[in-house]
Amino acid sequence: MTKHTIKDKVVLIAGGAKNLGGLIARDLAAQGAKAVAIHYNSAASAAEAKETAAAIERAGARAVILQGDLTSAAAVEKLFADVIAAVGRPDIAINTVGKVLKKPMTEISEAEYDEMTAVNSKTAFFFLKEAGKHLNDDGKVCTLVTSLLGAFTPFYAAYAGTKAPVEHYTRAAAKEFGARGISVTAVGPGPMDTSFFYPAEGADAVAYHKTAAALSGYSKTGLTDIEDVVPFIRHLVSDGWWITGQTILINGGYTTK
Repeated sequence: MTKHTIKDKVVLIAGGAKNLGGLIARDLAAQGAKAVAIHYNSAASAAEAKETAAAIERAGARAVILQGDLTSAAAVEKLFADVIAAVGRPDIAINTVGKVLKKPMTEISEAEYDEMTAVNSKTAFFFLKEAGKHLNDDGKVCTLVTSLLGAFTPFYAAYAGTKAPVEHYTRAAAKEFGARGISVTAVGPGPMDTSFFYPAEGADAVAYHKTAAALSGYSKTGLTDIEDVVPFIRHLVSDGWWITGQTILINGGYTTK
């Protein structure tokens, strides 16, 4: 196996059952991955996980489905242990887990804040920790964040604020894991045309987001289409390995830093 190819590699995708995670899983299988382990959180995504696994196997890769709430260190440790037991040490680890909350700061409860921190920040930290312990040398790690990290906007304090630490986790992990040839990146898509986006937004906000990017008029939805994000993920976990410690906003000119 060559160092910086997807062919014959073992891939783990947290949140890999549907939406962007599911499309990444299908794409990397089509690129020749040997095995793709897809994690999902709750029973609501079980059917989509099975559909994605079937697509992976049709592409010629082995599919493994793993379920769990990753908001504890023990759960993330178990996820990596289960992947290793099933298909061996991963070469590529991608974390797409996230939760959005759009709400004024004055209305956010402590319970909501704690949940957002656990899903968006704590999960990312321990995913990176376990990736650093268990990935093969010359591995690749990528975490999904948000283009709101480059925005000056109200109402997303608990969402963007709990994704923001991942930028530093990424830099630190890149420095710490680099001696083993492991590259570490974060990708911040713009508002995406998925089921993750719409429940948090009212009609006026959806209309705004569909026109906010510089290239909105050239997108089929006006939003960031997941098909436009996947090629960047593919590049970062293969030939783009020299990019490390970076947070890259992929959003058609929605925000910049």
